Amino acid sequence: MRIGIPREVKDGEYRVALTPNGVSTLRDIVVEPGAGAGVGFADADYVKAGATLGDAWDCELVVKVKELQAAEYRRPRRGQTVFGFQHFAPDPELLGAALASGATFIAFETVGQASGLPILSPMSALAGRLAVQAGAWCLQKQNGGSGVLLPGLEGVPPGKVVILGAGNVGANALAIAAGIGSEVSVFAKTERRLAPLRRKYPAARFQAGFDADSLVDADLVVGGVLTPGELSPKLISRKMLGMMKKGSALVDVGIDQGGIAETSRPTSHSEPIFVEEGIVHYCVPNMPSACARTASLALERAVLPYVRALANGRMDEDLRTGLQVREGKVVHAQLARDTGR
Repeated sequence: MRIGIPREVKDGEYRVALTPNGVSTLRDIVVEPGAGAGVGFADADYVKAGATLGDAWDCELVVKVKELQAAEYRRPRRGQTVFGFQHFAPDPELLGAALASGATFIAFETVGQASGLPILSPMSALAGRLAVQAGAWCLQKQNGGSGVLLPGLEGVPPGKVVILGAGNVGANALAIAAGIGSEVSVFAKTERRLAPLRRKYPAARFQAGFDADSLVDADLVVGGVLTPGELSPKLISRKMLGMMKKGSALVDVGIDQGGIAETSRPTSHSEPIFVEEGIVHYCVPNMPSACARTASLALERAVLPYVRALANGRMDEDLRTGLQVREGKVVHAQLARDTGR
């Protein structure tokens, strides 16, 4: 089976699904010229690793990072498998293009739903760590923010950070927010995820169930709620945003599944923010690409075993939970419910 590694075309997407090191462990790899340039891997590095340069879409298995972009809608074909982040639920046009292609699509974000989402997990961790960094930048005055420094200063209180969700995104956002000295509150759907975080971060506040009143004093809200394969729940209404201090920030990490705020809409690395109801919104769907080198290395480590399995014609249980579209039909139950397909 020939495996293709295309060059990503999404705005600000520098990641690559496989590095030369990973390619060297596989056979019959076609890499699109420039695919690894964004993270410092030259075409010559891939050739040295045993790859051929060419049209990655002319392969039976295409391994890519981000969902199809409009310019790629006509590239997949029947008999081909596309393995990458898919994010079909919030984008009917994208799903329509996938169905029309007749190809099979396996989604990184739902691979291994019963075993901890091994591909999504490192990207969620990276996004959680970046969320506080991005939020701190949003709070700067030139970005429309309030001018609050999250760690505070001697004699000046720190900023208040509210984190919605205590999974991979939330736990990693907490690590950074608490680490720089912010005052942190974490809300989760149930108590189960909160107990270990309470022990590790005794100074933070934890609560099962979302308390909208916590938004009133928040300087930064991080939306890190995820139900694998489903649209993000809308936890923050426009009215709730109106309760917040003007110039506060919302980093909606789950925007690739629709986002947790009524006002959220996807932005990009070239235009990452907008202001709605006086709140600076950061809603970049491919946040990890900001640290694309680290992200690519982490992604390859998670993806490579599954690429080997697919190349050898094996479809284990983890890959089955990632299967979302096959030959013109939606075959993932949660995606079918969310989209009516």
